[in-house]
Amino acid sequence: MKIVYLYSSLAIMGGVERVLVDKMNYLVNHGYEVYIITADQGQHPIPYKLDERVLFYDLQIRFHSQYRFSGWQRLIEGRKLNRLYYLRLKEKLEKICPNIIVCTTSQAVRGLLRIKGNIPLVVESHVNFSHPDSWHHQIRTLYNNYRIGKAYAVVTLTQGDAKNWIRVSRNVLVIPNIVHLNDTGCYSNCTNKRAIFVGRLVEQKGIPDLIKVWRIVNQRYPDWQLDVFGNGEMDSLPEIKLFVHPPTEAIMEEYINSSMLLMTSVYEPFGLVLPEAMSCGLPVVAFDCPYGPADIIKHEFNGFLVPKRDINLYANYVCALMESPGLRKKLGAEGIRMAQQYQANQIMPHWQNLFVSLISKDTF
Repeated sequence: MKIVYLYSSLAIMGGVERVLVDKMNYLVNHGYEVYIITADQGQHPIPYKLDERVLFYDLQIRFHSQYRFSGWQRLIEGRKLNRLYYLRLKEKLEKICPNIIVCTTSQAVRGLLRIKGNIPLVVESHVNFSHPDSWHHQIRTLYNNYRIGKAYAVVTLTQGDAKNWIRVSRNVLVIPNIVHLNDTGCYSNCTNKRAIFVGRLVEQKGIPDLIKVWRIVNQRYPDWQLDVFGNGEMDSLPEIKLFVHPPTEAIMEEYINSSMLLMTSVYEPFGLVLPEAMSCGLPVVAFDCPYGPADIIKHEFNGFLVPKRDINLYANYVCALMESPGLRKKLGAEGIRMAQQYQANQIMPHWQNLFVSLISKDTF
């Protein structure tokens, strides 16, 4: 069976990029012929190890070049690049003749529906159906969503998001992400006075709320520190023990040397870092945002789920963990067990079943 994945580029050390590489590697190891077609890879190296049997094609569109212009000229250049993209993509698909196309970029779906012919299209949603943003971006997102609904299937990461996609698609499935779990045999003993945050330093990740929480916590427990791993800008805060580091490939070691993970996202399609950290024995604390954390965290069992972005309650849960090494170890031990459900051999059979159903003559 030939599977084609479409994505913009595998150029950054991000969650979606890692998940896609892991899925493609799994599939080629189970007899599939797998292709990845990107638009803007250029000369950027792939930050994760992609199996050499996965066939990689970059269409060299350079969508970013339109931003050298402004106003109408940018719009014109953007349309030219879109036409070039679909022309090259159509040629490539005709040569490959895939059985299934998996698309993870919502903006590409409209044109893809025109050129794909009878090839079943699966849209893999790595964003929520709707999320806080500017009004004009929300309108564009809703327009894209209804186009996505015309695909053969929409795969979401959480039950909460699936309830929204059902409004536009007749075939919605929930398949969580596969997660890189701790396989070192070593786990946190939850004794280091160190919390960890892992994620991009952007508005979506709730960085201002993270700082507010840590100011409260640091006043009560000044001997604890927070280490933040992520790309982006963050103001220097010398009065509290908060340290910012670039992303690292040795993140499992950082988890193991910590005693809890904090997540403050405003919305989170899944939340890879939660089961990652849990697999290292860390209790986790997160806001109950749409929609990922609620599917992963069982409140007071493997961590804490904070409603209504209550900063003080969040800080209280963090302090409760700091006060009790026993509680940290208890929740962390449960996290190790629950994280195992996100192993590739647990998740990928669901994708294989979907692929088989899509090429069955009786399915549609």
